[in-house]
Amino acid sequence: MQAPAQLSRLSTEERAALVRIAADLADIARAETLAQFRPEGGIGAENKLAAGFDPVTAADRAAEAAMRAYLAKHRPQDGIYGEEQGVSRGTSGFTWVLDPIDGTRGYMSGTPTWGVLIALSIEEADGPGAPVLGVIDQPFIGERFTGGFGTAETSGPLGVRPLAVRASRPLDRAVLFSTFPEVGTPEEEAAFKRLVREVRLTRYGMDCYAYALIAAGQIDLVVEAGLQPYDVGAPIAVIEAAGGIVTDWQGGPAHRGGRVLAAANPEIHAAALAVLNR
Repeated sequence: MQAPAQLSRLSTEERAALVRIAADLADIARAETLAQFRPEGGIGAENKLAAGFDPVTAADRAAEAAMRAYLAKHRPQDGIYGEEQGVSRGTSGFTWVLDPIDGTRGYMSGTPTWGVLIALSIEEADGPGAPVLGVIDQPFIGERFTGGFGTAETSGPLGVRPLAVRASRPLDRAVLFSTFPEVGTPEEEAAFKRLVREVRLTRYGMDCYAYALIAAGQIDLVVEAGLQPYDVGAPIAVIEAAGGIVTDWQGGPAHRGGRVLAAANPEIHAAALAVLNR
């Protein structure tokens, strides 16, 4: 497949500069989110939904605003697709896809499994296209996962290490992560439960950190539904850089969100896909 024109025009130095910009954005969001994490008495949050619960905190808004301010100064030609402040179109053919806190429920509860998601995507007429660079950052642990433009590494308490997914294994030896049953229609939950019966271990509620664990070679599968582009752009880039695969539940592109299946390798991806669609 021919690379998009935006990519073919980038020099090695320009690609390296974009990786540094993504790291700068993660540093900025890390500072903003940590400044308000685990206050005495807990974090207050607003509910964005009239029915149900979709929280947003002051830290969500502050982190996205700070990242947007940085991009306005250093990459004003790029578009931005953010969870809290919406879409601004650019002229470069690239869009930064930002989720300032993925896992706000965890953030407001004091858990250390929320994260900052940053992706650089090809811009399409109707929204962000395929991601080419991604960062999953967990500020409290100090752990960062970066993938794209020849980079596939994690840095944190254990130092800097390359990212690489696990080798293929039978489905009955797989480890599966998800936010189910909290998210999903009854039909989606039924499909997910079929897969649960086939795997060795299922764990819940890790938000973006579960995708990072695939890239780090620790688990095999993540299955989700009801996602948005800002939920999946960075995880797709990081997992693909580590050698994994991310699609929708029919095996098609997943960068627009919806139903997502992330897998460590094509073999276990095919096995999980078959069960979800049985």
